[in-house]
Amino acid sequence: MQALVVDDSMTARILLCHVLRDLGFDVEEAPGGGAALLALAQQEPPDLILLDWNMPDLSGLEVLQAIRKAPQWSGCRVLMVTSETEAPMVSWALEEGADEYVMKPISPAMIRDKLMLVGLLPSA
Repeated sequence: MQALVVDDSMTARILLCHVLRDLGFDVEEAPGGGAALLALAQQEPPDLILLDWNMPDLSGLEVLQAIRKAPQWSGCRVLMVTSETEAPMVSWALEEGADEYVMKPISPAMIRDKLMLVGLLPSA
């Protein structure tokens, strides 16, 4: 399975890429929203996108909205992985089409559990 990790924090990208590779994903990464949309336009749609909310060029919410408007990306599962913890923010992301929401700091078990919930990993 293919995954795209989008986060402006290199540390977060390294951690998330490591977790996903350990779970059997082939992983690409993008350091921001604009780079994510460019990467998506240049490759087959990934099975999974892990998307940070707060980024300097395009926010994760803007990227999510673009993904959900594009039919070629309709099958991508999107997990918001962010430090935004306010209930209205979580609701907003889910209303805009996020499949799940993970609050930072993350753990490998949290990511694995969310991937099971969205059907990308078998239940334990």
